[in-house]
Amino acid sequence: MSAWAAGDRGVSRGRRGIRIPHARPISSVAREMAPAIEVRELVKRYRKGTVNAVDGVSFDVEQGQFFALLGPNGAGKTTTISILTTTLGLTSGTVKIAGHDVVREASAVRREVGIIFQNPSLDMNLNGEENIRFHAALYRLYPYRPMFRLMPAAYRRQVRELADVVGLGAEVFKPVRRLSGGMRRKLEIIRGLMHHPKVLFLDEPTSGLDTASRRNLWQYISELRKQRDITICLTTHQLAEAEDADRVCIIDHGHVVAMGAPSEVKSELVREKLHIDAADRSALRRRLQKLKVPFSEDGHFVIHLDGRSAYEVVHSIEQPLTMLRTESATLEDAYLRLLAREDA
Repeated sequence: MSAWAAGDRGVSRGRRGIRIPHARPISSVAREMAPAIEVRELVKRYRKGTVNAVDGVSFDVEQGQFFALLGPNGAGKTTTISILTTTLGLTSGTVKIAGHDVVREASAVRREVGIIFQNPSLDMNLNGEENIRFHAALYRLYPYRPMFRLMPAAYRRQVRELADVVGLGAEVFKPVRRLSGGMRRKLEIIRGLMHHPKVLFLDEPTSGLDTASRRNLWQYISELRKQRDITICLTTHQLAEAEDADRVCIIDHGHVVAMGAPSEVKSELVREKLHIDAADRSALRRRLQKLKVPFSEDGHFVIHLDGRSAYEVVHSIEQPLTMLRTESATLEDAYLRLLAREDA
């Protein structure tokens, strides 16, 4: 083969002999540019159901985002996640994960997702690494060998690296029954990341963990997300865990009732307040009235900020204060108010 011919690998020639690099398939490029999760008009009705468990749900999750799917028991979020992870069929609508359709390309979807179940799915009769080994063999990532030291070097290196990343270290080789709840969660994360998923589904990941273990687990998940650019889809009843999400979607009775950044959802549903007081309350009252700042009195002055900043209000008062406290809305406040409004 000539040097010219060898150099032509990966190119084609146009009608006039112009050398044109082979383009990547359009479908492959489109998948890379597509959102990590696309849900359009999703409907699920169970065979004996009289109403839709999921009724026209639509949302997108961009690659690398932290997305939280929230709702009370029976709202439809578990059904939605089951459809997204191909463990349940849909009635109508379309769902794509990393550009793959969950109906037509279910096998491809499963290769792109990792799942941390609410209830541990580890084999208690094996040690941690053995659980990981069986998972790797099931996904055909590596050939199965009866002992860790006989597994391919790439597998051994990957297990050790992931065990160090989540802080499990050599504990990964201990029997599962001897591991704490937090360690078992970390083990499930390792198992869920072995096939390099683009999307990681977390179903109540901190269920049963103490406060310290919960905080540590979220630190590890945050680091993993940064290191691997993984899209996170969380379902939880611990609403504080969703405060750091890029976007939240709240479902109730099978419908999307709120969606956006946590700050947007909170601002739409709950007003931020400023609590102030002064030695000369009469003067403070007159000043607030002159500034046309709405307030109420409850032993002190309560100001609904309504888009104003606390600094702006305090700076404009120009009077010594004996009390200054802001009351910020939490996602839980907004969530409870939203559900109360939906049930009214």
